[in-house]
Amino acid sequence: MNRYAIILAAGEGTRMRSKKNKVMHTILNKPMIGHVVKNLEEINVDQIFVVTGYEKESIESYLGDRVLYATQDEQNGTAHAVSKVAQLEGKKGSTLLVYGDSALIQKETLQAIFDAHGDHDLTIVSATLKDPGRYSRVIRDNQGKVKRVVEARNATELEATSNEINLGIYCFNNELLFKYLKEIHEDTQDEINIIELVSVLRENDHDIQTLKVDNSRQFMGINDRLELADANLWMRDKINREHMANGVSILDPMNTFIGPDVKIEADVIIEPGTHIYGKTEIKSGTTIGANSWVDDSKIGENVTILSSRITDSSIGNHSTVGPYAHLRMHTEIKNHVRVGNFVEMKHTIVDDHTNSAHLTYLGDTEVGKYVNIGCGVVTINYDGKNKSKTIIKDHTFIGSQSGLIAPVVVGENAVVAAGSIITDDVDDGDFAIARARQSAKKGYGKEYLKKKGKI
Repeated sequence: MNRYAIILAAGEGTRMRSKKNKVMHTILNKPMIGHVVKNLEEINVDQIFVVTGYEKESIESYLGDRVLYATQDEQNGTAHAVSKVAQLEGKKGSTLLVYGDSALIQKETLQAIFDAHGDHDLTIVSATLKDPGRYSRVIRDNQGKVKRVVEARNATELEATSNEINLGIYCFNNELLFKYLKEIHEDTQDEINIIELVSVLRENDHDIQTLKVDNSRQFMGINDRLELADANLWMRDKINREHMANGVSILDPMNTFIGPDVKIEADVIIEPGTHIYGKTEIKSGTTIGANSWVDDSKIGENVTILSSRITDSSIGNHSTVGPYAHLRMHTEIKNHVRVGNFVEMKHTIVDDHTNSAHLTYLGDTEVGKYVNIGCGVVTINYDGKNKSKTIIKDHTFIGSQSGLIAPVVVGENAVVAAGSIITDDVDDGDFAIARARQSAKKGYGKEYLKKKGKI
């Protein structure tokens, strides 16, 4: 049987008090809707539909062709949103209905809902709370069968005493879903609400079941900044516990944030204040020092990263980065490399056993093996319009405070004297000096200071 999913993401989310769509706010540096889509992808849903509306361009740009889209230009309730997914009308199968802010629902839970639904006509996910508060109630008849679901604001005094809440996640027989959508009418809020389908299906003698969950936390909506912060903490704690159970040392779990797509091997040490996101992979024996940021990067074995920022890059085995280094835009550091304090590299490849100890910028550069890059070296790669490449070959020494104006090649076993501005290629084995000869005016320094009133 085919499995479909509809994600509702058309609303503005006014309680966020934001100009962007609610579902594009992030949990662990990933938009909420990104969590939902990835979890659905991992349980092999046949087709995923996202209903967009407010600020739809941002959602569609982010998700691209991973999903199919329907548009709800006028936000007129959840049933109205579902009706816009005309592509599903008449298809056989099961359709899971979730919200774009359902970022905490785990893939195992989504799989369990589909499995429990089976051949039922409607499955409602519910939970029992001591204080159901603002949540909609599941109302049952004298035989214990589901009679209807009612919003808290519309519940009678008796209905409000029900402690069974509707968690807002449904699984439908798809053909029945679209057959009965047309029979739902606007409620007192002038909206066409999907919960009315419960009553309609009941009246037509269809099979309705509830799937009660013990831990309702992952189903709770995220409607404002406070709930967003709580969601970040909930997911942070869950992910950190999983990594620690797998042999990762997180020295301060309350102050360490790791995204859901990160893979970390055993015997990695992560110090406080660290953020690790995207599809980062970290191999065994590595230490991620305090206050580091690693995003979409691959880190090898026995690497030390000290208070540095690394994005879209890779670091080989037995290398050291930082403190306060910045590697970005597909920089590739190989094995036994030292990248020191306040070194920035962009779109650069650094081969084995090369050192760049401090205060250096390398952009659009290829650096060979056993190269020493002195303090304050800059590859000058941008002329205001185009970016050009610098190549520094094996066993070369680049003296401090030198500038290499790209495009330029420095050959093997060459030396660039400190303070040089290199504009032409340096051949293998050569010693390049490109600076003005120093001259001194006898006694003029003291005379100058007197004129300025300094002495």
